[in-house]
Amino acid sequence: MDEVRIIEIKKSVFENNDRDADRLRGELRDRGVFLLNLMSSPGSGKTTTLVRTINLLKDKLRIAVMEADIDSDVDARKIKDATGMETIQLHTGGMCHLDAEMTRQGLENIDMQAVDLVILENVGNLVCPAEFDTGSCSNVMILSVPEGHDKPLKYPLMFSVCDVVLINKIDVAPYFDFDLDECIANIRMRNPKARVIPVCAKTGEGVSVFTDWLAEEVAKWKTTKKQ
Repeated sequence: MDEVRIIEIKKSVFENNDRDADRLRGELRDRGVFLLNLMSSPGSGKTTTLVRTINLLKDKLRIAVMEADIDSDVDARKIKDATGMETIQLHTGGMCHLDAEMTRQGLENIDMQAVDLVILENVGNLVCPAEFDTGSCSNVMILSVPEGHDKPLKYPLMFSVCDVVLINKIDVAPYFDFDLDECIANIRMRNPKARVIPVCAKTGEGVSVFTDWLAEEVAKWKTTKKQ
């Protein structure tokens, strides 16, 4: 009996996506547009953090938002109503992540000459979004206090691919079994280079530290634009 042929497709899929992502990043660099990929689990306060971030930056930067969801426009409407920024809803058709080609399709609906910063709010999930390079210039994730300080140990890839980890809902830390120092140590174990910023999106505590970092990154990205 002939042996069953096993074809490893995961590797080729990721390799193709990585090439597409690198190509997209190069195009963004040429245009001087910074793409931020924001990831987290559902309920972490991603949309609230995004509203705070945009309202602190919208007088300094031209911003557009892409909201990814399996099937709704709830968050996109929230962002539009709370910030007034151009917001596009991306439906993933049941998929729990965005890849580079899906991101490109969203960007094609934005006037790239009229923006400095595009923020992509990825699908709420700590697994799949971390596996696919979207072509972003930087990855940021939000970990909320109620999720626990052990999440970097349980979802190592998510924390390893992020440049910044925002620890949200820091105001309620006394009411949960959450150890900030241990959480930071767990993050450092996965990603020594990640910047960790405790924030409270609801009150605004710490968010300006993040927006200062983001504005600086956008400015640095523009200096690399091809002349």
